[in-house]
Amino acid sequence: MKAIYKVPNGKLIKIHADIKNNKIQNIKITGDFFCHPEEKFSEIEKSLLYVPFEEEIIKNKIKQIIQQQNLTLIGLSPDDLTKTIMMLT
Repeated sequence: MKAIYKVPNGKLIKIHADIKNNKIQNIKITGDFFCHPEEKFSEIEKSLLYVPFEEEIIKNKIKQIIQQQNLTLIGLSPDDLTKTIMMLT
């Protein structure tokens, strides 16, 4: 499955993922946005593995990992990321 979303006045987000039994089995998030520290962005992907494919759960998990890892997203928000994930087809 894949989804592409252009954040209004922001950056492009591309997501490739597999959803099985209503859970995220694997996910790869790319695009022209920035994250600081960039080596920690993969923690978002790791935190979403086996999470139910439900908008509020995904949004809360993304916000939680951003806070835990002290990440700064540039060009997108947790809501933008959640919206893109929910567009997976």
